[in-house]
Amino acid sequence: MARGKLRIYLGAAPGVGKTYAMLSEAHRRVERGTDCVVAFVEHHGRPRTEVMLHGLEQIQRRPIEYRGSLFTEMDVEAVLERRPTVAVVDELAHTNVPGARNTKRWQDVEELLAAGIDVVSTVNIQHLESLGDVVESITGVRQRETVPDEVVRRADQIELVDMSPQALRRRMAHGNIYTSDKVDAALSNYFRPGNLTALRELALLWVADRVDEYLQQYRGEHDIKSTWQARERIVVGLTGGPEGRTLIRRAARMAAKGSGSEILAVYVARSDGLTSASPKELTVQRTLVEDLGGSFHHVIGDDIPASLLAFARGVNATQIVLGSSRRKAWQYILGPGVGQTVARDCGPDLDVHIVTHDEVAKGRGLPVARGARLGRARIVWGWAAGVIGPALLTVGLTNVEADLGLANDMLLFLTLTVAAALLGGLIPALASAAFGSFLLNYFFTPPVHRITIADPKNIVAIVIFVLVALSVASVVDVAARRTHQAARLRAESEILSFLAGSVLRGETSLDALLERVRETFAMESVALLERAGDVEPWTCAGSVGPCPVARPEDADVDMPVGDHMALALSGRVLPAEDRRVLGAFAAQAAVVLDRRRLVGEADQARKLAEGNRIRTALLAAVSHDLRTPLASIKAAVSSLRSDDVAWSEEDRAELLEGIEDGADRLDHLVGNLLDMSRLQTGTVTPLIREIDLDEVVPMALGGVPEDSVALDIPETLPMVEVDPGLLERAVANVVENAVKYSPPGRAVTVAASALADRVEIRVTDRGPGVPDAAKDRIFAPFQRYGDAPRGAGVGLGLAVARGFAEAMGGTLAAEDTPGGGLTMVLTVRAAPGRAPRPPDADPLMNRTAQPATTEGRDPR
Repeated sequence: MARGKLRIYLGAAPGVGKTYAMLSEAHRRVERGTDCVVAFVEHHGRPRTEVMLHGLEQIQRRPIEYRGSLFTEMDVEAVLERRPTVAVVDELAHTNVPGARNTKRWQDVEELLAAGIDVVSTVNIQHLESLGDVVESITGVRQRETVPDEVVRRADQIELVDMSPQALRRRMAHGNIYTSDKVDAALSNYFRPGNLTALRELALLWVADRVDEYLQQYRGEHDIKSTWQARERIVVGLTGGPEGRTLIRRAARMAAKGSGSEILAVYVARSDGLTSASPKELTVQRTLVEDLGGSFHHVIGDDIPASLLAFARGVNATQIVLGSSRRKAWQYILGPGVGQTVARDCGPDLDVHIVTHDEVAKGRGLPVARGARLGRARIVWGWAAGVIGPALLTVGLTNVEADLGLANDMLLFLTLTVAAALLGGLIPALASAAFGSFLLNYFFTPPVHRITIADPKNIVAIVIFVLVALSVASVVDVAARRTHQAARLRAESEILSFLAGSVLRGETSLDALLERVRETFAMESVALLERAGDVEPWTCAGSVGPCPVARPEDADVDMPVGDHMALALSGRVLPAEDRRVLGAFAAQAAVVLDRRRLVGEADQARKLAEGNRIRTALLAAVSHDLRTPLASIKAAVSSLRSDDVAWSEEDRAELLEGIEDGADRLDHLVGNLLDMSRLQTGTVTPLIREIDLDEVVPMALGGVPEDSVALDIPETLPMVEVDPGLLERAVANVVENAVKYSPPGRAVTVAASALADRVEIRVTDRGPGVPDAAKDRIFAPFQRYGDAPRGAGVGLGLAVARGFAEAMGGTLAAEDTPGGGLTMVLTVRAAPGRAPRPPDADPLMNRTAQPATTEGRDPR
């Protein structure tokens, strides 16, 4: 049986029209004669969506009883028995009520697809599993109902339902998405313009990446090597020279001319060790390209033009930006250069831009040596000059009728030997001297065409020729070695200078340092290993690259750092001269690791110092705020025990009331002190359970006058997952603080509302308010804002309330009250179940209020 096809309508936020578009597609298929049914659609009371259900066959939902309430879910068995061609299933990320066939609705959809039924569904971008933390950082809401990315990626069709933030907010304001009582809260929280813009961009980028995946897959399946210019990708070829910054900025300006353009900077390093690039300059260029929104790539390859073109075609690039060559004019005899080679071999599908810069024709500078070698091209030219050159010279001299004389012939051969030494070093020069002396003897020294020398003077001349050739070759080779050693030492000094600078700058990124080691030595992976003792197993403190080794003995190169730490590199064996620089890197890695641990210890020390500060403030507060109620209690008790005064019943009642008030104040202060102590020591362990707010909030108002608070807790609110005791203490502290600053005759309002998978308790007063700069400071321990009287407490109420809220996974923040005053917003998690509907509610809305499903459970 063929698997069914999945079509998904993807949106950035609730209300963009996914369900409407899905139902429109269902009507189109029915009109074409397709057997299409509605397996599950939630219209959420939206009239236009509800109208779209008319004319479509709907499968009866399956009722499920859970915790004394009746809910409905999609009846998978009924859909499978009906076996339509197409099934419409809304809210792909929904979590089913316990007792359903599957835990998640996407699992229901998988069953339908496996049975050969095509499915049309909807999902919001915030419900993708991989984007949960990103969405939380944007909206402040953690989506608890998610769908694995792979489920959505496997869809045969993904259609983005898009709407501008302004249009979506207008729909919200007109009541087309949520009911009127939820509009204000939604517009001021989840549906803020910034949130919607960020979610929209996230959805557009995700869909664009999926389109790119499909394109790459198609190109791979059809073995398409040419570039398809569907999207501008600009590859910047870097040499590590100073011109790289100019190239990156030029590429950024080119990318800015087209929407969606992408910049990829690539540096191609040879596979045999240290390169000619400055590590410091590469770091600057990496930072620059990342700041401009591009990415940096490090590629290893001996043929730089071929590696650059292979990378560009591999990423489906459309343009390559290269700098004009820094080589001097005479250096072009060694080859056409990278720019000309890339331009020649790029083909018609890649545009190559050669950008001028200030370093043109100033020379590439001394290359960093790799051992004592001169490079492959120079050695080849050296052997050509030392072997092929004498042969060609011999042919030329034998065909010349004029006799130049043996001395002139020897000078010509000596010139070729010197050229071989200059180009290829000692070995080609020795070969040239030997081969040249043989040719001189055989062709130009009497008797010719014989390996003999008749005249002793010619023997001396040949010997002198060989000695001069060897001497010149040795001097040239030594000079070349010294030049390369100097260049290598310069490169090493740059690396060591950079390491020293990183120490002075206090850089603590271990991964960045290990990545630099991998790039510098052209390794596949680098790992910093450590162990507690000589017989303890090795553990990895940090690594970069694929498949890092777990033990130093498994690495191609290992550099010990002390007795119980080692830097392990995989990829190739390093020459001995590279280990000096590697040792510096290893020592720096150990320093970075130690610094990171010291930073952690410093944080612990700061926490201890903060605890000491709080204890000092506590002693200062106790010296007065706790003694004041004790003094009043002591005075009242002493008065009652006095025998020389006859107290009336009214006086005795007043003194007893003073004792009770003082004891209550003392109990409240001691309770806050103990709570703050528990928060500071991390011993608060919430006992989370599901409970209704109307069972907790009224209990928290016992410490304030009855007419000082107006309570508005709707019965339709979902249950919350909290510790009832902690929530009661938090609400009590916030309400008491609001009553304290609220003017006489103005009641404090305590209201609650649901917002997706959270519930907000808003405590609003009409007091003097708090400036924005002080809104965070009022939650610090022992802080009393303004002119609060000394007897008003020790300044712990809001600190304790925030601590309890965060311990339960909630938040407590301060906002301005429109018209003047302060509003405290206490946010807690909603339980997975929705409270039973009111008697007059729509039957189709009688479903579980699972947090964060695609439509009905998004933030309001």
